[in-house]
Amino acid sequence: MSISPSAVAIRCTGLVTSVGLNAAASCAAIRAKVTNPSETRFIDSEGERIMAHAVQLEKPWRGRAKLVRMAALAAQECLAGVARERWGEIPLLLCVAEHERPGRLQGLDDLLFDELQDLLGARFSGDSLVVAHGRVSALVALAQAQRLIGGEGVPLVLVVAVDSLLEWPTLGVYERGNRLLTAENSNGFIPGEGAGALLLETPGGEGGLLCAGVGFGVEKAHIDTEEPLRGDGLSAAIEAGLAQAGCAMHDVDYRITDLSGEQYYFKEATLALARTLRQRKESFDIWHPAECIGEAGALAGVAVLAVADAACRRGYAPGPSVLVHMANDAGQRACAVMRFEEAVA
Repeated sequence: MSISPSAVAIRCTGLVTSVGLNAAASCAAIRAKVTNPSETRFIDSEGERIMAHAVQLEKPWRGRAKLVRMAALAAQECLAGVARERWGEIPLLLCVAEHERPGRLQGLDDLLFDELQDLLGARFSGDSLVVAHGRVSALVALAQAQRLIGGEGVPLVLVVAVDSLLEWPTLGVYERGNRLLTAENSNGFIPGEGAGALLLETPGGEGGLLCAGVGFGVEKAHIDTEEPLRGDGLSAAIEAGLAQAGCAMHDVDYRITDLSGEQYYFKEATLALARTLRQRKESFDIWHPAECIGEAGALAGVAVLAVADAACRRGYAPGPSVLVHMANDAGQRACAVMRFEEAVA
């Protein structure tokens, strides 16, 4: 696997999930398969309370007020080792729900960014932007970070993702569409919420998890269409990511994805694997942290990258290279090929 000049390294991670309020606690819980769904105040069509992976904060904030506080916690965890006077030099790439999301909160494209800066007491670089692509947002931000760090010489980039599906305008649409996991429906997901952050930098001698390649695709037969699913979009994204990384699918040690319980996405992942793996592997693990933290939208990409980073640093990953792939309901597909490099003595 080759490391291109545009490669970026994960320096630090932050996570706020239903199973932990920092990256260490969340990743340890995910490794142990700990899950913590609880009843919401919402009722499904069968008269049962909808279960969800809710984040418990010190006060019962809701809506954008809760989003900004979760995002701030994750960002502060990532920036703990960076002098505050340097924060103004760092671009902030804020990942939020896609515009097609049912019940999408107002203010995600404008107000949330300023509210986060106010809560952190900082102003970030003019290169900052909002990335509104839901589950694929983190990998779109990763590609943007490649351009900023590798192309423009920016030393650090902060990616923050925050999302919540725990609002009735959102849950109601998914419930009526039979997409929630219930006692009557096994083909569904448990909704969740949370925030995550990645501090990215130029690879150096200190080692770390590096992004070697990123790829994107579009699936025409997305979940809301009746077209036959062939996995074209995800396969294209994986092939593009592998090509940029200079490797093949069989060179990758394991996979981490945003799969959260729906058969459509598991089928898509299986089809894409069949189309991109050209040499037999004895084993090829696939991890999906959503089984512990729920379907949390834009958080998914940062969560899987934080889990991969923890697994590599703590020595329980199946190997140094991991393929991350993501998909959103609108048909966007994304892939990142990551490789862990040991520190140079």
